[in-house]
Amino acid sequence: MKIAIAGSGAMGSRFGYMLHKAGNDVILIDKWKEHIDTIREQGLTVNYNGSKDVVDIPIYFPNEVEGQVDVIFLFTKAMFLGDMLEDIQPVIGKETQVVCLLNGIGHETVMKEYVALENILIGVTIFTAGLTGPGQIVLEGSGSTEIQNFIPGGEEKAKEIVAILKQAGLNGVYSENVKFSIWRKACVNGVLNATCSLLDTTLGEMFSTEEAVSMTKSIVKEFVAVAAKQDVSLDFDDTVAYIVKTAEELGHHYPSMHQDLIQHNRKTEIDYINGAVARLAKEYGIEAPTNTVITEFIHIKEQVLNVK
Repeated sequence: MKIAIAGSGAMGSRFGYMLHKAGNDVILIDKWKEHIDTIREQGLTVNYNGSKDVVDIPIYFPNEVEGQVDVIFLFTKAMFLGDMLEDIQPVIGKETQVVCLLNGIGHETVMKEYVALENILIGVTIFTAGLTGPGQIVLEGSGSTEIQNFIPGGEEKAKEIVAILKQAGLNGVYSENVKFSIWRKACVNGVLNATCSLLDTTLGEMFSTEEAVSMTKSIVKEFVAVAAKQDVSLDFDDTVAYIVKTAEELGHHYPSMHQDLIQHNRKTEIDYINGAVARLAKEYGIEAPTNTVITEFIHIKEQVLNVK
């Protein structure tokens, strides 16, 4: 089975690395020239739980890929999803399965413009990954990857991909309600990513403060209200407890938005996380002041840092 990773930053490289090590035919696709040049010249350097590994994995700019693939895992940033899907159209065959594991909410709306409904899978992963420089990633701990076919009828193919993920140590799970998991992860990111980026802290530093839980509750309350309008039932207390537990378990970790904004001076996905809740709340006629303010502050930070 030929697999493409479209968007090969920290998390995309993690999936590409682990799928490659499991014996799959994997290619990476990205647009960051320095990253591509480094991997082509030196291989992908991986620090995995303290052990160093270097692997040779083919990596291409989108317009360089020839031939179609069986499965595409999407890991591009949310704001670049449409552009990436447009660029890799020649790679997508009639039966190519396209798995979206992006952070945030509502990506299926974009995917439907480029991929046949029966070939769309949506999901969520709770693995972590860090990009320390072009061609260099740091991986720690474990996690899981939950996916589901977008429309009925694709269960068999989805479960085949789950089996590939399991075999690669990516702990694939076939979901019966992946929309719930996507919203819960978005809520986790809405608390942890945005606050740590604004405060320039690790998860542990953020949650060592007296106000962390109170801020968490304010953000979660708005996520719960908007999710309910989308027919997704997030339990307030369970979600708060899940976020606190996540912060405790990954206390030394800088979340992905911090890596983008503070460490690499890149635009964030805030409009697809807290910003999505603020936008949807307005459409539904409900209030989401905390997520609105957080979104505005992240945009201010982007402008102050002159992100690209």
